[in-house]
Amino acid sequence: MIGSPIWSYLPKGSKEILDLSYNHLYGELPLSLPSNKIRTVDLSSNHFFGAIPSSFFQQARNLISFNVSNNTFTGYVPSSICLHYSPFIRLLDFSSNQFSGNLALRLGECSKLQVFRAGHNNLSGLLPEDIYNATKLEEISLPINSIRGAISDKIVNLTNLKILDLSHNQLSGELPLNLGKLSKLKFLTVDFNNLEGTIPTSLMNCTNLVELCLGINNLEGDISMLNFSRLSQLTKLDLRYNNFTGMFPVSLYSCRYLKAIALTRNHLEGQIQTEILSLKSLSFLTLGYNQFTNLTGTMKILMSCKSLHTLSLDGSFVDEGMPFDDGMVDFDGFQNLRVLNMAGTNLTGEIPVWLSKLKNLEILILAFNQITGPIPSWLGNLPRLFFINLSNNRISGEFPKQLCRLPRLVYEPIASQVDRYEFELNVFGSITTNLNFQPSKLSCFPATIDLSNNNIVGDIPAEIGQLHLLRQLALYSNNFSGVIPDQISNLQNLEVLDLSMNHFSGRIPSSLASLTFLRKFNVSYNNLGGPIPTSTQIQTFTTSAFEGNLKLCGAPLPNKCGSNTGIDEDDTNSKDLDNEPRQLPWFYIFTALGFVVGFWGVCGSLVVNKTWRYVYFRFIDNVQDRLYVMVTMLINTMKRRLRG
Repeated sequence: MIGSPIWSYLPKGSKEILDLSYNHLYGELPLSLPSNKIRTVDLSSNHFFGAIPSSFFQQARNLISFNVSNNTFTGYVPSSICLHYSPFIRLLDFSSNQFSGNLALRLGECSKLQVFRAGHNNLSGLLPEDIYNATKLEEISLPINSIRGAISDKIVNLTNLKILDLSHNQLSGELPLNLGKLSKLKFLTVDFNNLEGTIPTSLMNCTNLVELCLGINNLEGDISMLNFSRLSQLTKLDLRYNNFTGMFPVSLYSCRYLKAIALTRNHLEGQIQTEILSLKSLSFLTLGYNQFTNLTGTMKILMSCKSLHTLSLDGSFVDEGMPFDDGMVDFDGFQNLRVLNMAGTNLTGEIPVWLSKLKNLEILILAFNQITGPIPSWLGNLPRLFFINLSNNRISGEFPKQLCRLPRLVYEPIASQVDRYEFELNVFGSITTNLNFQPSKLSCFPATIDLSNNNIVGDIPAEIGQLHLLRQLALYSNNFSGVIPDQISNLQNLEVLDLSMNHFSGRIPSSLASLTFLRKFNVSYNNLGGPIPTSTQIQTFTTSAFEGNLKLCGAPLPNKCGSNTGIDEDDTNSKDLDNEPRQLPWFYIFTALGFVVGFWGVCGSLVVNKTWRYVYFRFIDNVQDRLYVMVTMLINTMKRRLRG
């Protein structure tokens, strides 16, 4: 601990409050509190460690609030606090530590307990049965642990419960049938578990529900049969990654305060109705990987949702065409849209012009479709766009230079323009399929240009060096050619550079050594040659990052460079190496041209002029006769010598 013992920080006047939160204190707790008059202990957000001794609460007769969250305490969550010492305790907060083991019994002895938090620890085992005896409880928050088993039917005893957060655990079984008896419940968050069965219809009696998060479970049933209209206060509904069936619940259109609806990865079908426009506050909508139909009709409806910020339709509306008709070109919708994800739907057509009017668009994902045509130049004019994923399509043409002028990738924003936008729900399964990556803010996404797995040709424009804020550049599996431009070294924030499986030639620019943040680098399967730049972090990548370049040499590749080959020759000879593949075809061209000119110069004249043809053949006959005489005389001479 810094300085003197912890109790020296106790205020000199009142002895009822010990608040040392948000400091840099460290060490273990003493054996007990210094006074039985203390009512509030707040040691949160420090660096305390070790176990909390059971004797610590011997002087806690009047304690009503105990908060040690955001430290590194270990051992068991102390239970003796309720049994013997603190009958009046109302708040216990052990969250964000390293507590382990089972939650011990005796929590039910805290008859006055209103708030119990122990999330973000390493707790395991079952929920203790006697916790359901603490009938004054208003909040139970135990997210991100390893608690298993079912939620007991006895939970209905907690009639004062307003917050139940058991997300990111290993709970199983079904939701209690009488869950609807918790009429004061406002926040029910049990996502990321192994729950099964249906949503109990009684849950629709919880008319005070504000947030209902049941995603990432094994729940099932026809959700269109549930009467969500009774949940008039509902603002967030998360049912992602389950096995729900049926249509989009029409009753949801009555929940006028809804801000977020997440239905990704279920088995829903049908079409979105115009009644969704009654949800004036709707800003977050994910419908991906269902069997919805009529994409163009859906887009024409949703573009009038003025509050919509995030729209993810990935994996739905499969095999339909990209909305591209005249009715979409002159529209003025989606004016507040920040995120548009239409990946993985096998959409056909070109990138539509109406996207050019989305001036607030920041993330555009059209990957894994059948999109054709070039990348439109107007894409580089969208003022807020910083994340582009057009990978795995059939896009052709060249890399447009205008894309190198994206304002968000060129200019550092001033402090007042830094985007602090937060999603209503995290976006796993909507923008990213990585369930471990659950961003809640736009700023969590790296500035990205991903054009991989297409048919793009030509050079990487030198203007690429203007994108100073770019962090990921993926151009692999295309038909790019030419040299790797030195200007890429200007991208000092670059973390991913993948140029593999193209037709790049020349050397690997030694200037790329200045990219100190690179964590992924790949130039395999090109036509690169010469030595890999030495004494740089480029050499720290594995052999797989360079393989498939027959003329490339040096570590980490096994083939060594010649003694006369070095880094200094990299720059001076790069042009010669670059031109070598282009000189070989010219040799054959001139050879063929010489043959054609010589052949037709002689034969053509013989065909055209009869006199020349007569003279030419007489000349050939004379040459033939002379050769015959010379050969005959040579043979006779050799015979005479043999006889002698």
